[in-house]
Amino acid sequence: MAFAHLHLHTEYSLLDGANRIGPLLDRVKELGMDACAITDHGVMYGVIDFYTEAKKRGIHPVIGCEVYVCDNMDEHNAQLGMRGTSHLILLCETQEGYRNLTHLVSEAWTRGYYYRPRIDMACLRKYAKGLIASSACLSGKLDKLLLDGRFEDACAHAREMEALFGKGNYFIELMDHGLEDEKRVLPELVRVSEATGIPLIATNDCHYLRREDAEAQEVLMCIQTGKTLDDENRMRMESRELYVKSEDEMKQLFAAWPDALARTQEIAHRCQVEFVFVVF
Repeated sequence: MAFAHLHLHTEYSLLDGANRIGPLLDRVKELGMDACAITDHGVMYGVIDFYTEAKKRGIHPVIGCEVYVCDNMDEHNAQLGMRGTSHLILLCETQEGYRNLTHLVSEAWTRGYYYRPRIDMACLRKYAKGLIASSACLSGKLDKLLLDGRFEDACAHAREMEALFGKGNYFIELMDHGLEDEKRVLPELVRVSEATGIPLIATNDCHYLRREDAEAQEVLMCIQTGKTLDDENRMRMESRELYVKSEDEMKQLFAAWPDALARTQEIAHRCQVEFVFVVF
């Protein structure tokens, strides 16, 4: 295999992810993949179930989280609300990385919570060791800067993140779910990679198991936002591509960047976190 999913939400991304852990890992095994990550939104309470069920199936579990990053987690800006945060993928490379990620998520909920559990760059710097980071989706800061036409600022941000996590520990994510903004930003992300030397990875923002499960995920989002399916103004995913894709499907999407696909497998197997369960 030359691909592993490193951006994936389970049922523990409450009212957002529709991937139940057992069926998810059965599907990963069916697709012939030997590694998979869990990166739920702002939480880690699914990682034990994920780890144990992955091990049962002979799948290498990659422990991570998609965190919300703001400018200052001690400030509450009512005008910005949720728009004041950007997404970032964090994966645990080492046991120290796992401890640091638990610190980050705990800080996000106990000190930084405002609309969402938030951390900031100061908190990231304190707990960056042992973690591998990637730029996330259209809601990531790198994508936002590029969509605003701020290429030089985007390069500066990418270099800052690489300096924070260390060379070889920060990656630029390419995504293609058929969204217009993704089509606009993808070549710009490639340009940032070329300008900075920061490597690319190709990911799919997995929220449900199969394409036909898109409607179930829409229902979850309606519950989350207090809307109904017939509400024209409701939050919705403008794509039916947020499912667990096969390696062949990913190769078709990212044929021009085979290294970005292969790199996901390399990163997955760099992440070596082991849990020891004590029975009393």
